[in-house]
Amino acid sequence: MRSSRTVLAVALLGVALSGCGGTGAGPEGGAGEPAPAQIVDRWISCAKDAPRAGEMIMEASPSAVNEPTIGRIDPTFTPVAAVTCGREIRPGPNGGQEQVATERRAEAIAPLLTALRLPSEQAGGEVACTLEMLVPPWLALLDDRGRWLRPHIPTGSCGKPRAEVITALAEPQWTTVDTRTIRPVESAAAEAAGCAQQWTDMVWVETRNGRPGPVGPITRPAAGPLRLCVYEVPASLQEGDKPAGDFVYGGLLPTERQASVLRALSNRRAVADCATPASRFAVLRPLDGAGSDRYVELDGCRRFLVAPVTGGAQLGQGDDALAALLGPV
Repeated sequence: MRSSRTVLAVALLGVALSGCGGTGAGPEGGAGEPAPAQIVDRWISCAKDAPRAGEMIMEASPSAVNEPTIGRIDPTFTPVAAVTCGREIRPGPNGGQEQVATERRAEAIAPLLTALRLPSEQAGGEVACTLEMLVPPWLALLDDRGRWLRPHIPTGSCGKPRAEVITALAEPQWTTVDTRTIRPVESAAAEAAGCAQQWTDMVWVETRNGRPGPVGPITRPAAGPLRLCVYEVPASLQEGDKPAGDFVYGGLLPTERQASVLRALSNRRAVADCATPASRFAVLRPLDGAGSDRYVELDGCRRFLVAPVTGGAQLGQGDDALAALLGPV
C-alpha cells in the first residue's frame, strides 16, 4: 500500500504511460551540470506566468507566453517558497466534471531544495525500468524579493524524477491559493446517462479506411441491457479522420425498444453507396461490458457497424425506422 506521502507526490507530479527514456542530461543537452535557471523579476500567478501548465504533455501547440529557461538554482538566489501550477479533474458545481487549473504554494521547502540540488543519474545500467513515467510538475521557486525561477529536476537512471524529489514534494504543507475553471469535461446530463462526453463516429472511421465487411448471416445475440449514447458532430469535423461527437442524450435503452433495435441490426440489406457524413450517431454498449458495441448513423448514409470485442467489425444498412428507435429515452 502506498503511503500518504507517496500518493501526494504522485498527484503533484502527474502520471503518464510512457517508455523509460531520458538521459539525465541538463537543459542544454549535455551530460554535465545544467546551466543556471533564468531569474524572473516578479511572480504574479499561475494564470499569468504559467497559463498552460498541466496540459497534456503530447500537445504540440506553442506556449501562450515565453517561459523562463529551466536550470540549476543560482547560489545568489535564495528560495523561500515553492509554487506548483497544474490541472486536475473535479466534480462540477451542477454535476458532471470540469477541468480546473490550480496554484499551490509551500514555504517549508528545505528538503525539496536539497533534493533539487542533487545531480541526475546516468541512464541505463542494470536497473529495471517500469513503464509508467512520472511527469514533473510545473514548479517555481520564489525568493524574498518576489523573484522566481524554474529549477531543473534531477532524474534517476530511468529518466524519472529522483526518488528524493518525489519524497520531498510530499513534505511541505501545500496550500491551494487559486483555482480557475478551464473547461467542462463531462456534463451533468452525460454523467447521469452513464455516457462519455465525447465519442468518435466509428462508422465513418471504419468505412473511410475501407475495413469492415458486410453483415453476414449472424445470429441475433441474446443481448443483456444496452446503454444508448447519442452524439452530434460539429460540421467542421464531420469529414475528418476521427470525427468526435458531443453528447446529446442517452440512458438505458428500454427493453421493448431494444428487441426492435437488435432485429433491425440483424438485417442483411445491401449497404448503400454513400459518402455523406452523419451529423448525429448513436452508440449502443452492453452494460456488463461483454458483447458487441454497435454504432448507428442517425442521418447521412444511415449505416450501422457491429463491432465484436474479438474484432472483425461488420457494416450494415439502417433506415429511418432504426433511427427513430434510437430517439431520446
